[in-house]
Amino acid sequence: MLKQVAEGVLVHQSALLQNNTVVVQGPSGVLLIDPGITGAELADLADGLRRLGRPVVAGFATHPDWDHALWHAELGEAPRYGTARCAADLRELRSDADWKARLAEALPPEIADETPLELFGLITGLPAGATRVPWDGPEVRIIEHQAHAHGHAALLVEESGVLVAGDMLSDVLVPMLDLDAADPIGDYLAALELFDGVAGDVEVFVPGHGSAGDAERLRAQIDLDRAYVQALRDDLPVSDPRIGPTAKPGWEWVSDVHDGQAQGLARRGERDGAPR
Repeated sequence: MLKQVAEGVLVHQSALLQNNTVVVQGPSGVLLIDPGITGAELADLADGLRRLGRPVVAGFATHPDWDHALWHAELGEAPRYGTARCAADLRELRSDADWKARLAEALPPEIADETPLELFGLITGLPAGATRVPWDGPEVRIIEHQAHAHGHAALLVEESGVLVAGDMLSDVLVPMLDLDAADPIGDYLAALELFDGVAGDVEVFVPGHGSAGDAERLRAQIDLDRAYVQALRDDLPVSDPRIGPTAKPGWEWVSDVHDGQAQGLARRGERDGAPR
């Protein structure tokens, strides 16, 4: 089901992981951001757009994670964009002859047989440093950073003040670091600074997973995420409503994500003083 979150901006949320697909309306059709995640949900999304009389004229993947670079034949053959780094990562993955089998093994078992991979990752990389999505619609600013994944991008729909955050600023997931990066903590804090810098232009933000929020909640979410990351950096006890007994029902497993990150950072710290 499509729900309006701002003038000209709709959201379609998946059942399992609360993935938010964002639809931005333009004069000739829509920009579709991070469509997901099962075949039935993608077909439902396509049907909803048909009923609105709004064809897909462009797509965008905020980053190369499996649940943000999906597509469905019923959505059409519009160009699908991402940052240059995002597209490069996806090309590298698809260059492996066994990529589909490997990716299928990483899917949540509940939906492994229901997630279409045929059109996964067919992303056109925009020029390095691109700051706008090329489409015939409202100006959409690209805010690229390296937190969570290489070439991650948030998008700001300037006309309506909607920030599409990708896998950031979630009320159900703690900040998920890219532990393979040279400086995962620094990358994440730098991304939060970028969000701080645009917060004054935001009326509504939509995380990749969880609930959309207003400008006041955006600032609170940035502060909460920064406190979490700084606690990990400083090896301090973490008090966060998304983990432990305060986690939302069904999201108790996020505590395991947190434990894994803390252990991973500890191992990094043992290797020749590597940055946490």
